Amino acid sequence: MTTQNTQDIQDPAGERAGGRDPRLVVIGENVMDLLPTGHGADVLRAAPGGGPANTAVAAARLGTPTRLLARIGADGFGALIRERLLGEGLDPAGLLAAEEPTALALATLGPDGSARYDFRMDDAADWRWRPGELPGELEPGVRAVHAASIALFREPGATMIEALLRREHGRGRVTLTLDPNIRQGVIGDPADARALALRHAAQAHLVKASDEDLAFLYPDLSPVRAARAVAALGPTLVVVTMGGDGALALSHGKEVSVAAPRAEVADTVGAGDSFMGALLNWLDRHGLLGEDPRARLAGLDEAALEDLLGFAVSVAAVTVTREGADPPTMEELAGRGGEPEELVER
Repeated sequence: MTTQNTQDIQDPAGERAGGRDPRLVVIGENVMDLLPTGHGADVLRAAPGGGPANTAVAAARLGTPTRLLARIGADGFGALIRERLLGEGLDPAGLLAAEEPTALALATLGPDGSARYDFRMDDAADWRWRPGELPGELEPGVRAVHAASIALFREPGATMIEALLRREHGRGRVTLTLDPNIRQGVIGDPADARALALRHAAQAHLVKASDEDLAFLYPDLSPVRAARAVAALGPTLVVVTMGGDGALALSHGKEVSVAAPRAEVADTVGAGDSFMGALLNWLDRHGLLGEDPRARLAGLDEAALEDLLGFAVSVAAVTVTREGADPPTMEELAGRGGEPEELVER
């Protein structure tokens, strides 16, 4: 693993997120996004991305000490990805130098700024986990493990990630969170992928899914009914993002929704990932991640769920005003007229 030093970033509480032991561990891929530039179809901009990496960056920018467990490609794109992650103050201990190349995604944007991706990733480093590369145990200070996206589905890494999550579920010391972030076409047989995603959801304490994810998992159900079906599998909290229609949270029979803030959309790249990072940051600051995870999350009442969703949609709303996956810091939220709630360290 790399021994490079992080470049610390200032968190809202006046401490340095990069200089503290991680409270959040994120598992998943980095992807080099090739984005349109407005200078013609043959002129692209390379921007480090990947759903789990974007979520880790979003949480770190908001002040949660975060480690990304990831295999970094041994090419020029991999060097740019490593530079990004270290520059954001992510704990370098999880960044494994791999021999394989970096995964690529060609993004095309619709008239409304929505992104569609064409992936090049068959030989990429991100899902080539080998025995002994993932940690056998987590540090005592880790409160949550978040797993997401393509790395959940592609072998040989998918089996190893599932084993780590099953182990931590059995120990009961950390909150397990999941964002399936379904990318059809690169996650294998749809029926197998659906079964695997639901298996992950059943052992997660928090599941965040988009309405598109739910349409894949439960094609015959509306988003609300599909969210209820996910909740019935066992997670204490289910959160659904619905683009411009806002977000919905379900927990112990409570259902709360919030509208999406008005925003001038540049593109939607990284919006859902920023939303997820904001969820994790809010829960961390309120002492709702960690040992006995179901009991911690079970205490969320309707007012707290509304605050949680409101914070997450505000973070996503800033992200969509920028090109690429560029989530805000807490200071930037306040500078845009928002009033982030008082930070809580527990």
